[in-house]
Amino acid sequence: MAQELQDDFGVEAFFLHTDATKEEDNRRMVQEAVARWGTVDILVNNAWGGDQAGLQRVDKMPDDAMDHAWHMNVMGPLWAMKESFPHMRAQGKGRIINICSLNGVNAHMGSVHYNSTKEALRSITRTAAREWASFGITANVICPGAKTTAFRMFEQMAPQVAAESEAANPMGHLGDPETEIAPVAFFLASDDSSYITGNTLFADGGSHINGAVWVPDLSD
Repeated sequence: MAQELQDDFGVEAFFLHTDATKEEDNRRMVQEAVARWGTVDILVNNAWGGDQAGLQRVDKMPDDAMDHAWHMNVMGPLWAMKESFPHMRAQGKGRIINICSLNGVNAHMGSVHYNSTKEALRSITRTAAREWASFGITANVICPGAKTTAFRMFEQMAPQVAAESEAANPMGHLGDPETEIAPVAFFLASDDSSYITGNTLFADGGSHINGAVWVPDLSD
């Protein structure tokens, strides 16, 4: 990916292996960026590390799945935000973009670990937006309705349900991450969005209007 960015856009990019569930890795990630470029202008939290639990009812969701999702979707982004904050504050400007999910908004069945932690991240984003606005830092959320890594994993677990979900999209398809989701992030990272903070942008073809239109089989 780093090489593609350099080749396609002529920008400096580098890859740093990071475990988003570890505080020290998030700290090192930000420190490496500061060492190379002097500061942090934009932070995008978009990590997802996999799901071994599968679709499970609330009463059957394993504690370790909840714990992993909490560290990946809540603590990881929070650590990265806290580490980036002093640099953004010092320069009087910063952009934070957290990628959340329609799962939590629509209360999709079978994924309480993912739903609840993504909604927690939305709350963190809104709180940071309010507390950090006076420092010139904006914080926003994108909820994509796209063929993301998480959706492709869901597609493997429940292909029929995934197909029904895509078919129910008001625009008739799930978004392309590169052409229909990335431009939204680019906008939020740009000066054009300087007066937008604490918002959730649904880049989902209208899926959030329909709500959760599919019901997986979670019977015993």
